Amino acid sequence: MNEEIKKPQENAEKPARNNDSKNNKRRPKRTFDKPKSDLEEKVICINRVTKVVKGGRQFRFAATVVVGNRKGKVGIGLGKAKEMPDAVKKATQQASKNLINVELIDNRTISHEIIVKEGAVRVMLKPAKEGTGVKAGGPVRDVLELAGVKDVLSKSLGSSTKVNMARATLNALKLQKSPSHVAALRGKTVEEILN
Repeated sequence: MNEEIKKPQENAEKPARNNDSKNNKRRPKRTFDKPKSDLEEKVICINRVTKVVKGGRQFRFAATVVVGNRKGKVGIGLGKAKEMPDAVKKATQQASKNLINVELIDNRTISHEIIVKEGAVRVMLKPAKEGTGVKAGGPVRDVLELAGVKDVLSKSLGSSTKVNMARATLNALKLQKSPSHVAALRGKTVEEILN
């Protein structure tokens, strides 16, 4: 009888060993390192939108974000979601897809004066001497700083809608043409254009 009792115990141990060797091996986790981008982001504004329905009120968020690398690349994005962090994340993704290159003079200022209209907003940008700094406020300042502009004068005219101010600034930077670009269009040298 003692032999009969021992046999089932031995059999019971064998499957447990097999399970240990096969199933309990830990697989190393796969980690995918995302390439770190040199883009910085700033949230310009977050609006809470309310929709009144039969059951009550539904809240959603709309976020506007500006993204740039402070070396001549900048973009603006708008994202909407039921939660604020999701809206900011969507806006950042859209902004990083819509990047533009800004032509800077001496890596510090814009090439010429410009006035751009967006909705009821008018934004004026003027090149400035070295050491002036970014003389701008609100969304205009955020866009200019993330674009890499170090010396500029600006004036905001008309409405003060943050989204339109940021868009107007971005359009103003997009419309900047360097002296070399203008010289190539006219078939002249840069010296002839500047004099």
